Amino acid sequence: MDLEYTTLLPEIILSLSGILLMMSAPMVDRERQHSLGYPALLGIGTAFAATVVQWGLSGEGFYGMVFQDSFSQLCKLLFLFSAAAITLSAMSYLEREKLLHGEFFALLSFATVGMCLMASSADLILTFLGLEILSVSTYILVAFREKDPKSTESALKYFILGAFSTAFLLYGIAFIYGATGTTRYTQVADFLSSASFYPLALALGLALIAVGFGFKAAVTPFHVWTPDVYEGAPLPIAMHLAVSSKAAALVALLRIFYQMLPDLSQQWEGMLSISAVLTMAVGNIAALTQTNIKRMLAYSSIAHAGYLLVGFCANNASGVQAMLFYLFAYALMNVGAFTVIQVMARDNERFLSISDFRGTARRHPYLSAALASFLVSLAGIPATAGFMGKLFMFAAAIESQHYTLVVIALLASAVGLYYYLRVIVLMYMWEPSDILEPAPVPLSAKIVIAIMIIGTFYLGIYPKPILDLASEAAIF
Repeated sequence: MDLEYTTLLPEIILSLSGILLMMSAPMVDRERQHSLGYPALLGIGTAFAATVVQWGLSGEGFYGMVFQDSFSQLCKLLFLFSAAAITLSAMSYLEREKLLHGEFFALLSFATVGMCLMASSADLILTFLGLEILSVSTYILVAFREKDPKSTESALKYFILGAFSTAFLLYGIAFIYGATGTTRYTQVADFLSSASFYPLALALGLALIAVGFGFKAAVTPFHVWTPDVYEGAPLPIAMHLAVSSKAAALVALLRIFYQMLPDLSQQWEGMLSISAVLTMAVGNIAALTQTNIKRMLAYSSIAHAGYLLVGFCANNASGVQAMLFYLFAYALMNVGAFTVIQVMARDNERFLSISDFRGTARRHPYLSAALASFLVSLAGIPATAGFMGKLFMFAAAIESQHYTLVVIALLASAVGLYYYLRVIVLMYMWEPSDILEPAPVPLSAKIVIAIMIIGTFYLGIYPKPILDLASEAAIF
């Protein structure tokens, strides 16, 4: 078995792109920094093309440390698509806020490298390495508005709590290694299938790993950092936290539990079922009382992590297929919603109160219609990607006879309708706010919003293309 560098070709391309962006940033005048977004998009696009070319290939690389399969390739496509959308959306934001572009795009590229490594990892050590590449890059990005005290405070909170979660994860890896003598997914699975009893250290390792990834995915009770960090982070990075970072944590956890610990499924199904119920309840109930739209979407993201755990607990191929489809739908809805809010918030993110959106349908008819479409999809209304995602998720759980979990998820979705529709009612049924005058919409934001709207309704009406890819990727 040789190194097989081609198994990590997208990661290598992104790493080189990030290094070149970091090196070239000091040589570009501040007035022309926005032009660095185009090489960043070129790097992401090249990595995307490399992933597409590799579709259908299977095997291992780097002495069995890396999987090459449809699951990792589809996840990489999701991360690269999200990174491209965030990069395009951030170009006008960074120019408006007078922030350095080169460092931002380089760090976002490195964060995407970490996520791709987590999706293709076949060893707990490489999974940890990918998580740290993602985490360190994101810590810096959260603090990117260095003159804003909220941004610095959010980054500090995220860093401190992230360090705790990393410690839990490392302890979990150590316990699993101590119990089995290996950190390789397939070797741990072989040990468990032949063991007559399961050591206590293995159970502790399972619980600690769930805690570590639970923090990154913002599932209850490890969600407390989420609203404060989202509120203080720059809007493109709040978008990254809500979509890409959360997806990477869930994908890595899916790999570990489904491929490494299938013989312990009874234990982790029960643990994750409880977490799913708590996550849906806390996310939806807390979102009802929010007055800041970033905090509302933060609690919304917690609730959606709970819905994803419902599919996770199904513990079947349909559940994995539904999760992968839902992650694509969730990316479309959230990237679109955050991009609209980014435009409406103006410079220094001044207008983020939900009350600021009163009557915006009269002054921003197209932006308001776009935001309403994304919120309707997040609420799970039919003919949208959000509805189809929930439908597939709950169907997979019913297939596994998790009836109680599905009933709770349906009730939680009904609660979620209120805070999404509240924003739509304010936009369309209230008198316009005096402070939110019409503003020009940058071309990059228009492109992102248009793509996300088309994708949201396309997957809501004709989900087959992504569903077929997810079905192929769900076969481990």
